[in-house]
Amino acid sequence: MINHTMIVSFDSSIPDAELDQYLADVEQLMLGSGHVATFAAQRHLRVPGDDHAPVFVADAIIRLGVADRAALDAVFTVPGAEDLIRRWQSRHPYRVVWANHGAL
Repeated sequence: MINHTMIVSFDSSIPDAELDQYLADVEQLMLGSGHVATFAAQRHLRVPGDDHAPVFVADAIIRLGVADRAALDAVFTVPGAEDLIRRWQSRHPYRVVWANHGAL
């Protein structure tokens, strides 16, 4: 199993209901693709030290579990992903960093 872990940071505050919808949209698209075996998402737990983050502060963490490298490569070309990104970026701009890794 390969994990694709994304750290998502919205440029400005996003209402809880909107963040929930964003995560649900990503989950539906990824699990519906047939390439993703597991999906997990959690909100970032803010602490005072976040004020000193050197890059950005996360709003959410998303982890996709895929079977192999071919499935990981396919995640980046899932039909509908570009539309989802474009739709959410137009409503609530955000940045993402990710890491691909085995079990921690």
